[in-house]
Amino acid sequence: MSRPLRLEFEGAFWHITSRGNERKDTFRQDCDRLEFLSLLATAVKRFRWRLHEYCLMTNHYHLVIETPFRTLAKGMHWLDSEYARIFNKRYKRVGHLFRGRYKSILVGEQNCLNEVRRLTPISRPTERK
Repeated sequence: MSRPLRLEFEGAFWHITSRGNERKDTFRQDCDRLEFLSLLATAVKRFRWRLHEYCLMTNHYHLVIETPFRTLAKGMHWLDSEYARIFNKRYKRVGHLFRGRYKSILVGEQNCLNEVRRLTPISRPTERK
């Protein structure tokens, strides 16, 4: 039985989370966080996302992304795969880094977005002028 297809909407807001396999650390050092943020910046450009907020914990991350185009699944696959490849090479390990697929919650209303912000210690990207 195949997995159900992911929902994708143009102009949608998503709360994305992905946790380390076996709840192990996915960010061991600051260089890991910087690498992930660099890949995230590339994904934002490549897949034409709007990154509103992010939070990197030791064994998982949270993102609030707006998708003007239907690129969430492709972008998340690329982001998690690239980061796992780099992480595995850095620490001479093999296998899955993340536990299953990422979780995506469609944030439909402003009050839901405010609730996500309240519950998660999130950083906001620097605004460009």
